[in-house]
Amino acid sequence: MSEKLYLCIHKKTIFRYMTKPDYIFETSWEVCNKVGGIYTVLSSRAATMAQHFGDNVLFVGPCLDSATPQDFTQTDELADFAHYIKQTKGLDIKTGRWDVPGKPKAVLVDFRPLYAEKNRIYGDFWARFGVESHNAYGDYDEASMFGYAAGAVIDAFARFYDITDRRLIAHFDEWMTAFGLFYVKTFCPRIKTVFTTHATTIGRSIAGNGKPLYDYLTAYDGNQMARELNVEAKHSAERTAAHTADCFTTVSEITAKECEYLLEKKPDTITPNGFENSFVPQGDEYARKRRSARLLLEELAEKTLGYTLDQEHLFVGISGRYEYKNKGIDVFVDVMSRLNGDSRTAQPIVAFVIVPAWVREGCYSNSKFATSAIVNEESDLTLNYIRQRDFGNTPDSRVKIIFVPTYLNGNDGTLNVPYYDILIGLDLTLFPSYYEPWGYTPMESAAFGIPTVTTSLAGFGQWVSPVQVGIDNGVAVITRNDGNYFDVVCDIADEVIHFVKLNGKAQKTIADKARTIADKALWQEFFDYYLEAYDKALTSYQ
Repeated sequence: MSEKLYLCIHKKTIFRYMTKPDYIFETSWEVCNKVGGIYTVLSSRAATMAQHFGDNVLFVGPCLDSATPQDFTQTDELADFAHYIKQTKGLDIKTGRWDVPGKPKAVLVDFRPLYAEKNRIYGDFWARFGVESHNAYGDYDEASMFGYAAGAVIDAFARFYDITDRRLIAHFDEWMTAFGLFYVKTFCPRIKTVFTTHATTIGRSIAGNGKPLYDYLTAYDGNQMARELNVEAKHSAERTAAHTADCFTTVSEITAKECEYLLEKKPDTITPNGFENSFVPQGDEYARKRRSARLLLEELAEKTLGYTLDQEHLFVGISGRYEYKNKGIDVFVDVMSRLNGDSRTAQPIVAFVIVPAWVREGCYSNSKFATSAIVNEESDLTLNYIRQRDFGNTPDSRVKIIFVPTYLNGNDGTLNVPYYDILIGLDLTLFPSYYEPWGYTPMESAAFGIPTVTTSLAGFGQWVSPVQVGIDNGVAVITRNDGNYFDVVCDIADEVIHFVKLNGKAQKTIADKARTIADKALWQEFFDYYLEAYDKALTSYQ
């Protein structure tokens, strides 16, 4: 028997004998609230959870205003519970289904009444767990009161439906839900807890503030750096949750190292992010959607540039959260600047920076570099760097670069279609991240058959390959560290030039390879890691 086959059988045997929960509660700020990558993690995983646990899954998210989110359908199936929690906890909730694959039950809780009690809550959890909340500011109150309310929902649900003696898992995602974990530990400790940090607060802060994260990771003191960077309360909540949970997880090996040194807690297991590809179009529909997307991108470019594109351009893009250094937006601009002056760039390029910024509603930009007017344009890092790198955006420019600073949710006022309906029209994507615990954007790109470039500092990049590989593989992984910025720019520029020189058949082969890689990262392949986390929590003696 081969070693590979033995390991496969051994893994299946392990999971067959694991303890599985009877019911799972999962809490996140991004349940029915699309603000970042965690929304994609949870919403795409829901269908696989349903396959394993049927309807015994409840997602808990925030009720942010009186309007019902577009992806949430209210139902009366939990109406009696809504009445019960109002009477016992004084909390108003919306109950229904999350409109994502799997259609899981969801509760959205209005946490605002708890603001009046926040000092008591902070004092209580400081006494019980040592959580330092006195230096809190910004969204800390909002997140903490939501977490506390979510914990109350889970406790009340278990009592109302008389399942407190069953095998229950309460899974909390990110520091914003830490107070929910503290609530469960305090008031319903029979419920076992899982805490997942998708990115450490202090790691993201160190990287975002221009400090070298990786060269000095083993030397940094997380608590001291949190004080220096003014994220002490968030760091304390996250660190305490990591140490208090029955099972602590993170999404990649690279983030696990952060946790070990900055949170002083090595994760109990790693739960990598998977993908649900049921909505990726196939066959004729794929071809139709790609043509439509390319027309939209061409029209947007021509409207912004002020002239007609008289030949076919290569459409290259970067997207994601607006973290200028962490997401590698600076590298992307420098790559395009290098290509703009490189005679080897045979085919002209239109580069799209699709990153939501603070825009003036209903106002179009007078700039040939941006599609919308940006608030405080003079201090916008991306727009300023584009101008600094002397892009002409003229008809004879090898590279034209366009900033699309809107969130593509289908109603953005610029393209008015969802992000995936634009992604499918690109030829190539570049995600040269400096700080990227996982990396959904390159994984999504690969799933849609768009060859992509990521780095060795992204969890997805490390999963694809531990060594540098090129675009011929469908996903290129560029080695990046604290000291090789300009090498990264040159390496990525070379990958783009190589791709441009390939004929259509070769480019299609690369696109197929990208899809094959993405297919290996489906939730059906990765969900066993969650089963392992649930088992570790249920068998924990904390």
